[in-house]
Amino acid sequence: MWLTIKGERRIISALVVGAGFLPFFFVSFIQLTEPSPLPSIFQLTWTSEYKINGQKLRGFTKTETGEKLYTVYTFPTEQEKKYYETTPITGFTYRVQGELVPPDPPAHVYAFSMQDYLVSKGASGTFEVTSWTLVSEERSIRTFLAKQRFQLKKHIEATFPPSLVAEAQALLIGLQDNVDDELQRAYQKLGITHLFAISGLHVALVSWLFYEGLLRVGVRKEIATIVLLIILPVYGFIAGGAPSVWRAVSVVEFVMLMRYVKWRVPIDDALAISFIGFVLLEPGVIFQVGFQLSYLATASLIYSGVIFKQAKSWFMQSFLLTFVCQLLVYPLLLHHFYEISISSFLVNIVFVPLFSFVILPVNIVLLVVTYVSMPVAKLLFLVYEPLRIWLTEAILYVQALPFQLWSPGKPAIWLVCVAFISVLVGFYLLEERRYGRFAVALLVPVFCIHLAPLLYNETKLTFLNVGQGDCTIIELPFRRAVYVVDAGGVLRFEQEAWKASNSPYEVGKQVVVPFLKGKGIRDIDIFIVTHADADHVEGAEEVLEEIRMREIHVTPGSLGKPVMNDLLAEAAKQRVTVKEKMQGTVWQVGETSFHYLWPQDVYYEGNDDSIVLYMQQASFQALLTGDLEENGEQQLIRLYGSQLADMTLLKAGHHGSKTSSIEPFVELLKPELTIFSAGLNNRYRHPHDIVVERFISRDLPTLITGTDGTIEIRIRDGSWLVDIEKDLVQ
Repeated sequence: MWLTIKGERRIISALVVGAGFLPFFFVSFIQLTEPSPLPSIFQLTWTSEYKINGQKLRGFTKTETGEKLYTVYTFPTEQEKKYYETTPITGFTYRVQGELVPPDPPAHVYAFSMQDYLVSKGASGTFEVTSWTLVSEERSIRTFLAKQRFQLKKHIEATFPPSLVAEAQALLIGLQDNVDDELQRAYQKLGITHLFAISGLHVALVSWLFYEGLLRVGVRKEIATIVLLIILPVYGFIAGGAPSVWRAVSVVEFVMLMRYVKWRVPIDDALAISFIGFVLLEPGVIFQVGFQLSYLATASLIYSGVIFKQAKSWFMQSFLLTFVCQLLVYPLLLHHFYEISISSFLVNIVFVPLFSFVILPVNIVLLVVTYVSMPVAKLLFLVYEPLRIWLTEAILYVQALPFQLWSPGKPAIWLVCVAFISVLVGFYLLEERRYGRFAVALLVPVFCIHLAPLLYNETKLTFLNVGQGDCTIIELPFRRAVYVVDAGGVLRFEQEAWKASNSPYEVGKQVVVPFLKGKGIRDIDIFIVTHADADHVEGAEEVLEEIRMREIHVTPGSLGKPVMNDLLAEAAKQRVTVKEKMQGTVWQVGETSFHYLWPQDVYYEGNDDSIVLYMQQASFQALLTGDLEENGEQQLIRLYGSQLADMTLLKAGHHGSKTSSIEPFVELLKPELTIFSAGLNNRYRHPHDIVVERFISRDLPTLITGTDGTIEIRIRDGSWLVDIEKDLVQ
């Protein structure tokens, strides 16, 4: 419809724009294809998509029948790992034994879903190898190019200064494995992550440089065109084959081929044909975020020529290019990432030309010089490296400025569609120079998206599935207040250095923060650290780095524990008040009251000094006991007695350890629902069978985060109900 209003009549172009909306309507219905039964011993061949991280080799393989699997192999020795780190295995065929394993369910609806990832990659399952034997090595153009890319990666590591390796690998061969996490997050906050990857603009620039270079050395245009047609797919493969790369390569190839046969094809039709061809060859790609963003952003630039013509200066034209592109993709970004960078509208004006016309060409020149003369290359590095380090420091400084991000949470699908429609209407109004109506059309959905998370008139308690740890989020009606009790964490154990992961699993960053941002939680009024154990506090620093906290409460005497150091350092950096709290602290918001029932003294001795939080709203009562054990529970019985009787909800102490939830305590509380926060198949066997039996024998229902997933309790007018997100994400 939008194309018709604009006067565009080409059917193919309309098809591609319409098809762009399909992921939003069908992503919730797609399921992982059931893998075919595999024999006990069979052969599989590695593709070019694999990585080595710590003790694991992970990547995609194909069976003899052409079925694609996500394969995991665990190195038994350091020597074997070193061999695979120095040997490209694309095209290697192995006779393997192992088992198909179901993908781990996501921790919650906003977390990374392995099942969705496999669907997007066209894989039918995960296969864990127990033993294998090399059978043969494929010799083809594909494997040859994979080896060249591997050698290029090693050459960059060997010749570039360490501070420049990650950038060169990202910009030249599309490899982002070595990009520093802090710098990656800085690029995300500024909305310039796309510049640290190979994009269509990179491909166009490299194509132009190569083509012009051939002409300058006397090659005829016809021959240069044919050579470029051959080289472009080669470059696409060596560059990593991301959707944005193949989109650019396929469009350029198609347009050039059509011109070669004297048939001029409009660029939008070429883009549409590329889109359709891509989806026909690999249907799952439509669910890849990079694919969606690449085609949607390109379409926005193609159809906004009238808007760009309104610019009277280079600066204004650059702003409009960024503005149009960012505006059209913002609903998609919110759908996938729950936040967008506000500063990107201005920052890209500087960084797009800087990366495209300075940093990328400089890296290309440096790479060529390293092959020609290392002394000259080292001289150039002496000049370039300090400048690039200065630029990185400037980026880190700018990203630290406040109010960089808009984080309204994940909008409902209907709001995403409304936002898309408003942007398209807005573009039409902008072309007609109706700026007031344009602002209205754009801002009304923005306000709706921003306010939507604040309109729920109910209290929510969410027991997050953080594995073997605790994290509870309390949201009061209309978001009058948000409290977070603990933030999970991973218990780290000593292991050999070669087994250590390059990117360790971080609960705060990978589980808690996505949940808070997905819910549109921008501020935490009080963050409560029940006690100083890693599985309760380790993720807190990562949460504080992303979500503003107004106040932090800790149990007395725990501030000196080493596990608290990172949180306290980040709190000091952000000037967040940290207070020791104990029995007697009481506050009320609306109809909901909160009481700290424990600890009673300031001497910290461990689990039994956990902060115990009692919450009451009308007839609903909840007791969150941290890692309280037998002695602490006995003290609660002594101090409060019948006041704790007939509890509505209990978060059981110490993950259901047999040292907690003692008989008298369970008999007194008789909770209508008890929740154990414990990891699936954890090494401590929490919750203990004896403890669970204490509740079952009294007909008291229980749920476990490790097996039942994230659990949400919704309370309104004294009545309550339970949502188990494991059911929602499957």
